[in-house]
Formats: sequence, structure tokens, C-alpha cells
Amino acid sequence: MLKKIVFMGTPIFAVPILKSLYQNGYQVSAVYTQAPQKSNRGMKVTKSPVHLISETLSLEIRTPRSFKNNNEEYQYLKKLDPDLVLVVAYGQIIPEKFLGIAKKGFINIHASLLPNYRGAAPIQRAIMNLDKETGISIMKINSNLDEGPVCNSYKIQIDEKDNTETLSEKLSLLAAENFLDDIDDILENRANFKDQDHTKATYAKKIDKKEASIDWNISAKNIIANINGLNGSYFFFKGTRYKILKAELGYSNGKAGEIISNNLEIACRERSIKILTIQREGKRPQKISEFLLGSQMKKGFILDNV
Repeated sequence: MLKKIVFMGTPIFAVPILKSLYQNGYQVSAVYTQAPQKSNRGMKVTKSPVHLISETLSLEIRTPRSFKNNNEEYQYLKKLDPDLVLVVAYGQIIPEKFLGIAKKGFINIHASLLPNYRGAAPIQRAIMNLDKETGISIMKINSNLDEGPVCNSYKIQIDEKDNTETLSEKLSLLAAENFLDDIDDILENRANFKDQDHTKATYAKKIDKKEASIDWNISAKNIIANINGLNGSYFFFKGTRYKILKAELGYSNGKAGEIISNNLEIACRERSIKILTIQREGKRPQKISEFLLGSQMKKGFILDNV
């Protein structure tokens, strides 16, 4: 008899993992994902990537706004009687009351090498901190944030050109290619879960929008790491915000925030950055060669942080 699995996930990161389950013949009894969101102008409702792929695969979809005090979902899951619930970047806290429903527990695929980077933004923080490697961890969820025991982990190198999008894709594929053996081991009671070393835990707190504001008084390497980790960082020029989407390391020096070439190379505390792709507020992204055709940013100007 096929084991019943419930899947909980929301972003594109979770899609290859759900597809791998489905394509390899596992019984996905239901999919939980975040409820459709209205766009900024309220004219269009957007479904999550997991929602869309679940519709394509004709899977049962559930979109509760919250599990807190939600007896309807508790009774639904209890009646479903799943063997295992797999959680991948779902975006909601699962109350402790629910964790006992699945026979083999709630299993999380977390995008870090636990106990490093527990929390909401492990991929972004690994890039921003200039880490050389990261990975995924297969862990059992308990009542504390990402503190459950781990049965396996898989490592991957971080390329200096990786941004959140490219590293997320690599980690998602890494999980999709490796996690099925772990799921089988869990379902057949072969998995060996080991407690994390809580004394070595670090936390990847949620990204604050203010973190994307560029401080030219830090090193060029750190500024580029922030650009890559935050999907862009911004500065102001004559009261208008400009977002740097892609940049590379330069070897020149100057006063922090000084434009030191007419190709928009900007000095930092250490070395400089060369802007490759930029977006003016309210406009589309532009390659630097196109942007400079109509730009007033010239060599010698000092950029402010605010």
C-alpha cells in the first residue's frame, strides 16, 4: 500500500521537490500552499508557484491563511491520516498540536547546513556573509524554530557570482536529486535522526528592506555580496533611487561613494565596484552601456547614502 504524503510549500524553490515526489510515484494526498495574493494595484490575484504546479498535476490544494486555532484544517489532516508531511519553504508556522498527526512526523527540507542559518533567510544570509559553501538539511520539525533533529545533509559550493536566484535553483535541484532516499528511510524507519549541536547555532533573520541601502563605507566585496544576496541594492542620486542589480569587483580606489570613471565605477572603503545592470526608480532594468547614454552621473560626483 502506498504511503500517504502531504506536501507544504510555496515558492519556486519547492516546485522541483514536489515534482520529484509526483514523478517518482509517491502518493501526494494534498498540497498546502500560501493563499493567492493580490497584486500591488489589487487588479490581479497571483497564485504561488506550488499552487500552479499542483493544478497542473491535478493535486488537492489547500490554502489556509493560518493554522492557529484552525480546527477545520486539523480535522481535515487528521481524517487524511498522512504517513508523513513534507514541508519546503511553506512560509507558515505549524502549531505543535498538528505535529503529532503524521505517523512519521513533519519533515522539513531546510536550505542550510543546520545548525547554521536557522530561520527565514538562509540563502540570502549565506551569500551576504561571503560563505564558501551551503547546502540542505533533512530535519524533523519540532516546536522550536529549525531546532529539530537532522537525518541527512547535502553540501554545495557557493560561486562568487551566485545570487539568491541562482543559488536557490541549485539548492532546490540538489534536494530534488537526493531527498527521495531519505524519505524512503523515514517511511521505513531506517532513518537515523541526530540532535543538532545547539551551541553552534546561527540565525538567518528575515530580510529588512533597509538592508538594501548601500553603505559605500564598507568593502566592495561586501557591497557586491549584498547586491547578490538581496536581489539588488540601491543608492540615491539627486533625490532619485537607483537599484544596482548586477556588479563586479573593481581594483581602483577613491573616496567612498565617489564615481571614479565615466563607466560608473564607484569607490568603496576597499576597492571599487563596476555596475553592470541598473534600474532607475519606476523604470525598467538597463545594461550599463544603455543607461549611461542618458545619465548625468559623471566622474568625480560623490554619491550619498540617503
